[in-house]
Amino acid sequence: MKPIIAIVGRPNVGKSMLFNKLIGRRLSIVQDTPGVTRDRIYGESEWCGRKFTLIDTGGIEPRTDNQILAFMRDQAQIAIDNATVIVFLTDIKTGLTASDQEVANMLLRSGKPIVLAVNKMDSTGTVNPDFYEFYNLGMGDPIAVSAVHGHGTGDLLDECLKYFPEEEDEEEEEDDAIKVAVIGKPNAGKSSLINKILGEERTIVSNVAGTTRDAIDSRFENEKGKFVFIDTAGMRKKSKVDEDIEKYSVLRATMAIERSDVCLIMIDATEGVTEQDTKVAGLAHEAGKSSIIVVNKWDLVEKDGKTMDHMREKVRQDLAFMPYAPILFISAKTGQRVDRLFELIDYVSNQAATRITTGMLNNVLADAQTRVQPPTDKGRRLKIYYMTQVGVKPPHFVIFCNDARLFHFSYQRYIENCIRNTFGLEGTPVVITVRQKGEKEE
Repeated sequence: MKPIIAIVGRPNVGKSMLFNKLIGRRLSIVQDTPGVTRDRIYGESEWCGRKFTLIDTGGIEPRTDNQILAFMRDQAQIAIDNATVIVFLTDIKTGLTASDQEVANMLLRSGKPIVLAVNKMDSTGTVNPDFYEFYNLGMGDPIAVSAVHGHGTGDLLDECLKYFPEEEDEEEEEDDAIKVAVIGKPNAGKSSLINKILGEERTIVSNVAGTTRDAIDSRFENEKGKFVFIDTAGMRKKSKVDEDIEKYSVLRATMAIERSDVCLIMIDATEGVTEQDTKVAGLAHEAGKSSIIVVNKWDLVEKDGKTMDHMREKVRQDLAFMPYAPILFISAKTGQRVDRLFELIDYVSNQAATRITTGMLNNVLADAQTRVQPPTDKGRRLKIYYMTQVGVKPPHFVIFCNDARLFHFSYQRYIENCIRNTFGLEGTPVVITVRQKGEKEE
């Protein structure tokens, strides 16, 4: 297991800026608003040939009645418990505060190795006299860093490296985990589902809509396989995206979809499919991702013998553009049918990676044309020569014909249905490209 460095400190000392500088990309949201990073954000990095995991935590407010700040403190505590070494970040601009002292006491009680860093030491050469007051924390020599410019980050990592355990000669295990993006509008129960699966308070769960602002990765393994769950910030309607932070969250969710293998589209059973749900599902569909429609909070719905059938029919109508996606009714709160998710995720992921031989495809194509003749236009008939598969995830087929303009959308949909009826391909979109004879095959 890789060593873990947790970056901890009170709000707004520059933890996310330092985190982004150390991993070399913008993974944490950076904003001057205290409390922007609410959950633990994980990133991978390397220094002097040693790979390690970096955790960016929400700022610790030792004493607070604010619900979200209290959650953030709990999340930071979990990061501290899991860390190999803790980087305690302070801020030269505000100097040593009472909150810093309280956070320091909390960290010292953990018994973990601590490296004290003083941030915003942007000018080189002269040392700000306030720097020396951080010795009062009783944590040894502070390291001057600038998260903005990167000054002192090498010294900081050198110090952290001293606390890493001896490197074990272990073979790099291939990452064959299925990446699952959990997407949906705010408060649909995305974080609750991940917490139910992991059995720990991995992401902040509260009934304050939009609590999760960043996309968070959680690794999980069971007898069904290896999975990485990506919990995304709930996507709001454009009219409500008035803060810069919310804009970042929509972008983050889109990025999470892009790097996933399977998308779980969370629908709130008590509300049904909303316009926003349709947009969220559309992002996954357009990205060509395998998808499962997960209707959550099923325990809160009053039921009779036909409730589930009616709901399924309504979901199919509202998300008519993705008839291939299986629908699962669950309760993240009670755990009802959550186990079924793993089989479905594994199944649709395999379906998206299906390869079909050209011979088998052309047998289906010939059969389809015998049953329904290709369309004609002004006396000119569409002739289809052959079909081949050129890609997976999603399955991508190219059909060669005499005139692409004659290939009506309805006939293309008919061919797709024939392929699905024969080979399944459940849970995954299918891409069909039509080319005229003479065009190059990619």
